[in-house]
Amino acid sequence: MALPVLSSSAVKFRRVLAHFPQELSLAFAYGSGVFRQAGASAEQGETNMLDFVFAVDDAVTWHMTNLLKNRSHYSFLKFFGPKKISTVQRYGAGIYYNTLVPCNDRMIKYGVISTDALIEDLLHWKTLYVAGRLQKPVKILAQNENSRLQAALVSNLKSAVTAAFLMLPESFSEEDLYMQIAGLSYSGDFRMIIGEDKSKVQNIVKPNVAHFQKLYSTILQDCPQVVYKHQLGRLEASIDKSPEGQFTQLMALPKTLQQKITALVNPPGKNRDVEEILLQVAHDPDCGFVVHQGRSGPV
Repeated sequence: MALPVLSSSAVKFRRVLAHFPQELSLAFAYGSGVFRQAGASAEQGETNMLDFVFAVDDAVTWHMTNLLKNRSHYSFLKFFGPKKISTVQRYGAGIYYNTLVPCNDRMIKYGVISTDALIEDLLHWKTLYVAGRLQKPVKILAQNENSRLQAALVSNLKSAVTAAFLMLPESFSEEDLYMQIAGLSYSGDFRMIIGEDKSKVQNIVKPNVAHFQKLYSTILQDCPQVVYKHQLGRLEASIDKSPEGQFTQLMALPKTLQQKITALVNPPGKNRDVEEILLQVAHDPDCGFVVHQGRSGPV
């Protein structure tokens, strides 16, 4: 049974997607225009900007076609053509956004990312920009049969659970887990420290626990460290906080996070391998805090 999102969303999203080239490996909508947030009325959700991400196998060809269909969406870069736009797209988080685009009586913004860049972020958390969005509920609009991408999407969710386990105490509630996961991509983000809405993570999770359950239920049911009673909506966890258990989890973390943790712990001039450093972290009583610091540090 489909979980409720904001009203008439399926038809609304299909109509938006019809405006764009259809050569998409993945397309999803996310944010407050899709899923209700605490403190926001239904009316606000129906008028908020709609946010989309489109993953494409061939960015140059996709932008070329989109320039023919939707030239007005682009900034001055449209004068330089699809190759230049695709080059700009590769910088930073590997995603190019067109913003404040009027479409079907709503304002939308959409980001375009190459399938390879998306897979890299999902597997290794290179920036966690798009991978972080996919750790929270999104509305999948289109997905092709790319087995590498499908495996990377699952890997990203498993990594999020592993990182959350390391930062949580031995026992915790299901909502605690989702709060920790939802906060992964905000850790260290200045908006969470000085922004107007310091409760953003809580506002995302509380009204959408059922959506988080749907996203993570299979992974949690297969996890030996939790008893997941989905029908009762309850999770009973007993995480192995022994050095051996924590080392196993640290070794399963995405590569970029491992590197950031080792950079925090390894003194300058020391040339130790990652496995040796993570073993040291596993024995540290503050292991979870070290992981949090690694996640909060600069990308």
